[in-house]
Amino acid sequence: MAKEPRSLGGKVVAITGGARGIGKATAEALAREGAKVAIGDLDKALAEETAAGLGTEAIGLELDVTRRDSFANFLDQVSERLGPLDVLVNNAGIMPIGPFTEETDATAQRMIDINLHGVIYGMKLAIPGMRQRGSGHLVNIASQAGKVGLPGGATYCATKHAVVGLSEAVSAELSASGVEISVVMPAVVNTELGSGLPDTRGVKKLEPEQVAEAIVGALQFPKFDVWVPASSAVIDKLIHPLPRRAREVIARFMKADQVLAAPDRAQRGAYEDRAARPVSGGEPETEATAEEPVEQVK
Repeated sequence: MAKEPRSLGGKVVAITGGARGIGKATAEALAREGAKVAIGDLDKALAEETAAGLGTEAIGLELDVTRRDSFANFLDQVSERLGPLDVLVNNAGIMPIGPFTEETDATAQRMIDINLHGVIYGMKLAIPGMRQRGSGHLVNIASQAGKVGLPGGATYCATKHAVVGLSEAVSAELSASGVEISVVMPAVVNTELGSGLPDTRGVKKLEPEQVAEAIVGALQFPKFDVWVPASSAVIDKLIHPLPRRAREVIARFMKADQVLAAPDRAQRGAYEDRAARPVSGGEPETEATAEEPVEQVK
């Protein structure tokens, strides 16, 4: 007998970095399923505009995932306006790329703060309430770069490896709590973050809606590993047991080693400039300025 999908109708879902890209597509997909969606983004105006366009019970709120107090305030507002949180989608992330030794310390710190600490803050803040109610679902957006190291994106890969490991460890801690975790690992997605990246053999560039569909599926039929496309899981299972040298040969054949190492710099220029720009005083920005948002994901 086929398993029935869990209903998402009336579920309260918060999405970080939800005003554009994968976050926006996910908000739209969940709204169609009847969920009550809260969009968090550093660009508050765009978050409100995106929420208004959903045509359902949705709100747009300001959120800086690098600040615990901002994240806590975001989740408090979600609970006050929509009800207890059922699902948190940790989607916010950035990906400035280039040779490792040419990367500034500020850029590396910023990636760690957004891509990793943002997920840590969200999980720590959401879990207590979910555990108390005996139910809840955390969806952490990682990347297929969280399973392999790719030249040109060393620190980015490190943050996504960390998200995968973090999710595995916390999932084990929550095994008897009723709180579930899914880690989503897309290939390159056709968003601003993925602009100018070359295709690989066998895995085409995804559209945000494909990732959103996979997220909805993981909520309806809960599972931990969510590969997008699903065929990537088969490739991983075939390649992972092989010796490192064999894996490297296959990566070169599939051109996976060129994805982050050989981008079209002209196409990525505007994104890279915003993603790496420090604020005055030389410290890294917290995600982006409201005028120049760069909070995107794969």
